[in-house]
Amino acid sequence: MSDRSASSFSISELAKEFDITPRTIRFYEDQGLLTPTRSGTAGRQRVYSVRDRTRLKLTLRGKRLGLSLAEVRDLIDMYDSPSDTEPQLVKFLEVLGRNKRSLLSQLHDLRETLAEIEAHETRAKHLLADQRAGVQHA
Repeated sequence: MSDRSASSFSISELAKEFDITPRTIRFYEDQGLLTPTRSGTAGRQRVYSVRDRTRLKLTLRGKRLGLSLAEVRDLIDMYDSPSDTEPQLVKFLEVLGRNKRSLLSQLHDLRETLAEIEAHETRAKHLLADQRAGVQHA
């Protein structure tokens, strides 16, 4: 079932393909993002469809983009309704815009912090060099 054209996947196949743990997949299932069927003894083995695989791929992509699981779920649910492509795109652009602003703010803060660290580092290096050269500071 590891063939990409397969119509169903096991939890271990998906975990291996996306380099995540089965526990992560079960968590996304608990959150309602994936809905595998059950088979095997007492229905204990999860069987994931192509739809589940696509939803998992979109979930992981959304998480990489910094989206919350609620935002990912909303977007994926819109993805599942074929007539709603415009609302999906509008919502997606809103979410991306919010996340972009947040990341730009974080980037600004990181740059300021790095500049402060570099200034302290430069000062400490000068003081160390002066100490090694025997220069006294008041």
